[in-house]
Amino acid sequence: MSKISYKDAGVDIDEGARFVEEIKPFVTSTFDKNVIGGIGSFAGAYELPSGYKKPVILGATDGVGTKLKLAIDAKRFDTVGIDLVAMCVNDLICNFATPMFFLDYYATAKLKTNESTAVVKGISEGCLQSTCALIGGETAEMPGMYAKNDFDLAGFAVGIAEKDELDRVKKVKEGDILIALPSSGIHSNGYSLVRKLLFEKLNHKFDDKIAGEKLIDLLLKPTNIYVQTFKKLKPYINALAHITGGGITENLPRALPKNLQAIIRKNDIQTLPIFEYMSKFVEEKEMFKTFNMGVGMVIIANPKNVDKILENSDGYIIGEIQKGINKVQIKG
Repeated sequence: MSKISYKDAGVDIDEGARFVEEIKPFVTSTFDKNVIGGIGSFAGAYELPSGYKKPVILGATDGVGTKLKLAIDAKRFDTVGIDLVAMCVNDLICNFATPMFFLDYYATAKLKTNESTAVVKGISEGCLQSTCALIGGETAEMPGMYAKNDFDLAGFAVGIAEKDELDRVKKVKEGDILIALPSSGIHSNGYSLVRKLLFEKLNHKFDDKIAGEKLIDLLLKPTNIYVQTFKKLKPYINALAHITGGGITENLPRALPKNLQAIIRKNDIQTLPIFEYMSKFVEEKEMFKTFNMGVGMVIIANPKNVDKILENSDGYIIGEIQKGINKVQIKG
């Protein structure tokens, strides 16, 4: 029997090395003064920022979900990396943590340098938007584990916060105002339902238009990153809720005390056209339980700080905090 190589088994080490060289400019563009060393070591090193009295390190991890399937089918790989970063760093800021660094895990059946480079370029862009250094990652080529063109992504973000600022729930009071920060679209949750409805039930094509925009463009819009807004508004915020899987009804209660509830005025939500369209075929309760409905983040703020927040963001008021059992009531 003739001898075989790793490449014969489906793993190309030389292609992996070429990929690393291709992504170096994008990765190093995210480095800040706290990054120690460069690319290629066994672990990324990051010096803790100074100026914290009681620093606490926080971590968040997430993926992009079945939105990846649409990106693969559409052969559009430039935005899912932004989604990956967004899903992690948007969680960090809800605990008042400033993102410091990010790591990614990219697993695929067959490494295709051009596609993989586009993905990492997107991750780098997400890191730049969130002032977060991309200090490392892992690429795994696993034929037999994934279908021919499939890949998966996971992200890991680490942030820093003052210990005294972590517990945001205790800051929330009766009479506080709820301010919505708009989403860019569906973000990265609910895509199994999206694909089932739009492509299996309604037989839509990528180039079909909704509200004058191609469907695939609407579906692959990258998740908004709210880190810069958070940094600007931090002194005026009591609490934050990232509206991901579970929608407003499941995520907002995570930022509330047990004896308070959130009253949302449905008619005040600036619902995006894609949600209005899907609402024709999905029950309203299911829509609010699955999607962000146009609200990517909810700020809970003292009434005296509302004007400052509205002046320095694209936020708008959607409700208030009242006495009641920890839950969300959507009225109107």
